[in-house]
Amino acid sequence: MQLAAGDEDRPDHTQRPADADDLAPTGLMPAAVISRPVAQHVPEPAYAISMRGLVKSYPGPQGGTTHAVRGLDLDVPQGETFAFLGPNGAGKSTTIAVLCALARPTAGHATVAGADVVSRPGEVRRRVGVLSQHSALDADLTAEQNLHIHARLYGLSRRHARARAAEVLGTAGLTDRRRSPVRTLSGGMRRRLEIARALLHSPRVLFLDEPTTGLDPHARAQVWDHLRALRDRHGSTLFVTTHYLEEAENCDRIAIIDRGRVVALGTPVALKAAIGDDLVVLRTSDDTAARQVVRGIAPPDRAIAADSGGVSLRVPDGSTWIPRLCAALQRHGIAVHAASAAPPTLDDVFFRHTGRSLDTTEPGTAPAGPSPAAPTPSCATTSETGGRR
Repeated sequence: MQLAAGDEDRPDHTQRPADADDLAPTGLMPAAVISRPVAQHVPEPAYAISMRGLVKSYPGPQGGTTHAVRGLDLDVPQGETFAFLGPNGAGKSTTIAVLCALARPTAGHATVAGADVVSRPGEVRRRVGVLSQHSALDADLTAEQNLHIHARLYGLSRRHARARAAEVLGTAGLTDRRRSPVRTLSGGMRRRLEIARALLHSPRVLFLDEPTTGLDPHARAQVWDHLRALRDRHGSTLFVTTHYLEEAENCDRIAIIDRGRVVALGTPVALKAAIGDDLVVLRTSDDTAARQVVRGIAPPDRAIAADSGGVSLRVPDGSTWIPRLCAALQRHGIAVHAASAAPPTLDDVFFRHTGRSLDTTEPGTAPAGPSPAAPTPSCATTSETGGRR
């Protein structure tokens, strides 16, 4: 696919001929979008996104009904980075489709950037940017050409399209790759280019549906550095859906969604603090015998598990329990190979509210041991250092 050559800039005037090429409809957007009057100043609404009783259902198999979204009530303030955390099929992408006026809600109502998604869908679409799960970039075009086409579809004149493309390429740190075919860019670069494309028309709210799916950890960190810079520099409101626990930690607030319902809402710190207890894991020479010894020491209301990961239990201030548990096991002739105390994780929060782990998503499956980043020092090291780094 090639862009037409020989386009010439035209000076910007308030009045242009009716056949001016800059205003020629592209065929892919309504003329009303392309030639709209200059917007008057409208005060920003209190919330960038507001939902009340939002429901989205589809016809299901055998004449039934599939309820993808079940009565969501949420408010997202201006400038907040907000996350929907949940497994695949929880209703995250469906919610974004409704909030972007790409799907009509079955019941309830929602406003985005001050416009109702049902009565003013065109305004909603003009005021939001969307980063979908799957790439829509043309791999044979350059980064600059991809942006220019998208800008023209939003009704920007050629001059404005080129200026905005250069601006967002700079924001994404891709100016030096502007003439590189997209197929030559790394995964992280492509994702940053897609974010740049979503920002071309200066949206008030940016929706990011699984923004780092398929990226390696380094590229994922680069994308989030870019998103944080956008929020800090422009005050952008970011609405993120994800099933990555570490990704949700980057957000100001999180709504944990399961089967179309919000089951928990708050900051990452507050949600984990509500769990309260640390997870203590002991790896021993005989976990079955160790479980019985630990049962005699731990508070009677504590569940104690023994599996391939070792012996585990939840107690307040877990690091103070490790020396006591190690000493008791050694008195019984049980060697302790490793011990750790980890604070609650978002997976623990998800399990508390749903009975399932985000990692396994199987009913009744508890989170297995500490997160990969949690320390697993030996008993002697834990006793000396307090159990946490």
